[in-house]
Amino acid sequence: MLKREVIEAQVRLALDEDLGSGDRTAALIPADARARVQVVCREAAVICGVAWFDEVFRQLDNGIDIDWRCADGDQVSPGQLICELEGNTRALLSGERTALNYLQTLSGTATRARQYADRVAGTGVRILDTRKTLPGLRLQQKYAVTCGGCHNHRIGLFDAILIKENHILAAGSVASAVRSAIDLNPDLEVEVEVESLAELDEALGAGARRILLDNFSLLLLREAVARTAGRARLEASGGVTLETIRAIAETGVDDISVGDLTKDVKAVDLSMRFLGD
Repeated sequence: MLKREVIEAQVRLALDEDLGSGDRTAALIPADARARVQVVCREAAVICGVAWFDEVFRQLDNGIDIDWRCADGDQVSPGQLICELEGNTRALLSGERTALNYLQTLSGTATRARQYADRVAGTGVRILDTRKTLPGLRLQQKYAVTCGGCHNHRIGLFDAILIKENHILAAGSVASAVRSAIDLNPDLEVEVEVESLAELDEALGAGARRILLDNFSLLLLREAVARTAGRARLEASGGVTLETIRAIAETGVDDISVGDLTKDVKAVDLSMRFLGD
């Protein structure tokens, strides 16, 4: 879970985007009106985003009570009650869209991650996310990935090194890029992307301890695992789908990175219903 102050700042930006100078429609409701609301999930899903949902209403009116019936990472069924809210009607109306946007998007990410995690159950392979996240939602989506049972790759360009094709071209060779990265950044994890078995051998010879196998066939993945013989951690990437991931995992690689976890998110169908007296 992210730090409280980070979540506060993220939600503040989201509310500023939606409310601007004020909710003109909610102002039609008497200022002292109160309401009770239920949030229901209309499909099978993994829930994620509770802290952001709560923070939306905390910033609008700290007196709103929220009673959660599930937690981040819980799997829910169609028609299941997610939470109940009670408080000032204007605040509930003003926060509805922003709160649901967080909950439905992060739950969509967590649900997708769970689908991938389930496909490789028992293989020991880690499913990793990528930097292919929705702009402004990097940290939130990476948290959601973990709620779905998958794992985080690097957060950004600052916390680990991933040497890709263009870096190699600029450096002159795989070996040159790897050695420079290790020498300049002894405290950071260094990974290099390779596109052939020859480049794999070059990376291993340069001391690479983590290697990304880009768009390798199943046959080449198995050969890469055999050649490496545990000298480096191997990550498969490129064109991975729910239909292909099990076969990739069974080649013996250690990790599989999947952009689909975060870049093609389908929001979970949620409904926020105001209840009568």
